[in-house]
Amino acid sequence: MGQGGKPRRAQAYDGELGAAVERAQEGDEAAFAAAYRIVQPGLLGYLRGLVGEDAEDVASDAWLEIARDLGRFKGDGAGFRGWTATIARHRALDHLRRQRVRPRPAVLEADVLELPGTHSTHEQALESISTERALDMVRGLPRDQAEAVLLRVVVGLDGPASARVLGKRPGAVRTAAYRGLKRLARELGVAGAAGEGVTDDGSRTLGESK
Repeated sequence: MGQGGKPRRAQAYDGELGAAVERAQEGDEAAFAAAYRIVQPGLLGYLRGLVGEDAEDVASDAWLEIARDLGRFKGDGAGFRGWTATIARHRALDHLRRQRVRPRPAVLEADVLELPGTHSTHEQALESISTERALDMVRGLPRDQAEAVLLRVVVGLDGPASARVLGKRPGAVRTAAYRGLKRLARELGVAGAAGEGVTDDGSRTLGESK
């Protein structure tokens, strides 16, 4: 989120995360605990947006699978963040199916929205409210928009990584994130919400410039 927002803060730990994962794969339990501490806050926030109060139970199931399959993981810290988000999402969807909760349908346009603004009012909207209220509001979005916003803003994934987690094209995820943040900004009455958006060429996260 912007220059000092959560995605950049999350990504700042990716070097440390990658090193911890590598040591954990060699059997270092303390390193696995370190990786857990780095990833868990964002992962739990993502799951709260998907399954609400059952997030901790779903996260526990996800971490059991992560620990079991850790030796199969190949990649760096950013890749591990995406890999764990994918596992958590699968567990969340399993949970929703068990609860017989049908995802809310949403229609996406295929075009990529390229709008001006390096620090959009949509991101400011999320920064202006408490985490719990933000997650409640995100859960009120159409499913595709909610997941795109959660992965980008809460987990801290970039556009291509978010698209891989969701199994969608990056353009569709960018569109969903833009629409979700625009709707949140509008609900919060953030000035300029109708005119600013998310510019993302695959190397930038939610208005973040390199």
